Parts: sequence; C-alpha cells; structure tokens
Amino acid sequence: MKTIEEAPRLSSGEIDFKSLEDRPSPWKWVLMAVLLVALFITSLFLGRYIVMPDEVIKIIGYEIFNLPIEKTWTTSAATVVINIRLPRAIMATLIGAGLSMSGASFQGMFQNPLVDPYILGVSAGASFGAAIGLVLELPTIGIQMTSFIMGLVAVGITYFLAHMYKTTPVLMLILSGTVVSAFFQAMLSFIKFVADDEEKLPAITFWLMGSLGNVGLDDIALASIPIIISIAALLIIRWKLNVLSMGDREAKTLGVNTEKMKVIIIIATTIISSTSVAFCGIIGWVGQVIPHLCRMLVGPDHKVLIPATMLVGASYLILIDNMCRLFTVTEIPLGILTSVVGAPVFAYLLRKTRGGWS
Repeated sequence: MKTIEEAPRLSSGEIDFKSLEDRPSPWKWVLMAVLLVALFITSLFLGRYIVMPDEVIKIIGYEIFNLPIEKTWTTSAATVVINIRLPRAIMATLIGAGLSMSGASFQGMFQNPLVDPYILGVSAGASFGAAIGLVLELPTIGIQMTSFIMGLVAVGITYFLAHMYKTTPVLMLILSGTVVSAFFQAMLSFIKFVADDEEKLPAITFWLMGSLGNVGLDDIALASIPIIISIAALLIIRWKLNVLSMGDREAKTLGVNTEKMKVIIIIATTIISSTSVAFCGIIGWVGQVIPHLCRMLVGPDHKVLIPATMLVGASYLILIDNMCRLFTVTEIPLGILTSVVGAPVFAYLLRKTRGGWS
C-alpha cells in the first residue's frame, strides 16, 4: 500500500487517491454495519437485570413503534430497556462515531497520526466548566451547558492565538492548544483544591473519569442534534481532507480554501468533543485508536476512512461500555477502560504501521 506522499498525480495535478488502495470490499462494509447493529441490540438485554432478547424486541416494538403487541413483560423490564439501556446505547453510538471521525479528521488536517480530538484544549475547557457547575451546585442541565460552553471557549481562544496574518498554521494550532489546555488544567486543579473534599471533590473526580451511567432520554434529545449535524458536516467535506492532509501550500495550489476547511473541521470536531465531555466526561483514546485501525481496514483515503471510523468507533464504544457495566459488580468508569484498552492497542498499531499513514 502506498502512502499519501507517494501517490501519483492525475493530469490535472490532483492526487490520484484511487492508487493508494483498492476500494474496500463491500463485505467489509457489511461486516462493520452488522457488527454495529449486533452490539447495539445485544447491549439492550445484557446486564444485571436479565431481559430476554425476544422481550427486548417486543418492548421496543410496543414502546417505540406502537405496534399492537400483547404485553407479556413486566414494567421493570420496560423501564430498564427504554429508560436506561436504550439511551445509553444511543449515546455510546453517537459519541463513539463522533470522536472517531473527529480524530481521523484532525489527524488528516494536522498531518500527524498522534493527534486526538482533544488537541485544541476542548477537554480541559469543558472539564473546567463542569467543575464550576458542580461546585456551584447547578442542576444537571446547568452543569452540561457550562461544560459545553467552556469547551467552545477554550477552542475559540486556541484558534484566536494561532490565527496569524489571516492564516492559521497547524503548528501554531497545536502549540496554542497546548497552552490553553495547560491553563484550563491549572484552573481545574484550583477548583478541585478549593472544593469540598467530602462531596464536591469526589463528584468532580468521578465525573472526569467518564461514564454513560447517568444518560437518559432527555440527554439524548439535547446531545444528538449537535453531534449528528457535526457528523454530517465531516461526511460532506471528507473528500477535501485528502488534499488538506498534503499541507496548506499543496492544498492551496489545488484550489482548496484551507482556512475555510480548517474552520469547518475545528467547529464540527469541537462541538462533538465538547458535547461528549459535557454529557459523559472525558473518554480518551477513541479518537486515536479507531482511525489507525480503520486505515488498516480501508486505507488512508478519507472518502472511505471517515465513514469507516463512524461505524467502527460506534461499535467500539458500545463494546467498551458493555464491558464497563458487566465486568464487576460496581461499574467501571468508562474513561478508565478506554485508556486501559486503548493505550496498548494504539501502541501495537503504531508499531505495526511504523507510525505511518498506510
């Protein structure tokens, strides 16, 4: 397989991305889609409270689609499936897909396989906002909104610092993101230092570990719209990432408005990441591991890589979330398990691909 830098050019001067890799087999797409559907459905009947698969299907048909099905299940079973497991599976699907696509988009934009969706400081800003909300004892919606807004503010500051002479060099974005992350991490540490160590400090600490345990139908209604819109934006512009990944000078030569593309990518990925942190805490490594795995499956062409990361990332986070709630009596925080699983897998993938894009 050739790398992007080795790809030949067409007569028009554009990169011949078809030469990088043969089109993925349709069976790969079928397998990825079937895996996602199977994991989603399985997560609805797995858990401490046993609900048989046939009952889950009947409950979904009756409660969601209003089908005329004879009610043979208990109220508790319906509550567990509709109010607890279904919102959790939907949120895992959205966040897994969104973070994976964000990671792949940023890695292409920054031309760096080590970049993750939090590189511009969104996680530090959103964490600081959530900590403020917890210390002020705001309602849940207030904590989520404060976290979301501060995530956007952090990335806005990063972009402002990096914007030089009507351009935004990728190196300046990375350096500015490091500065902003350090500042908001320091502010978060100060909030934790002054917080009540009996109630508020444990709440902040547990929230930062990440979890889907408190997600409800109301959260899905709030979080799904911005995430879906941002995912759609990344899907629409994914083909331009091929050119952008060659660098600003090359992209401008081929007629791509690099600044406009960067703004769209940054806004979309920031909304996804900030929403994720606001509703579920920090979930690490998803945006780093999945893009590398998908490059091995479908190649480096972003036109197929971005949809692949969407499917595989959603499946991955559903799987990890099921492991979190099934492995032990007490649920393991999601952020811990994504790091425990993601770091070794990422190290293996880096070694296998030698840090390249092929």
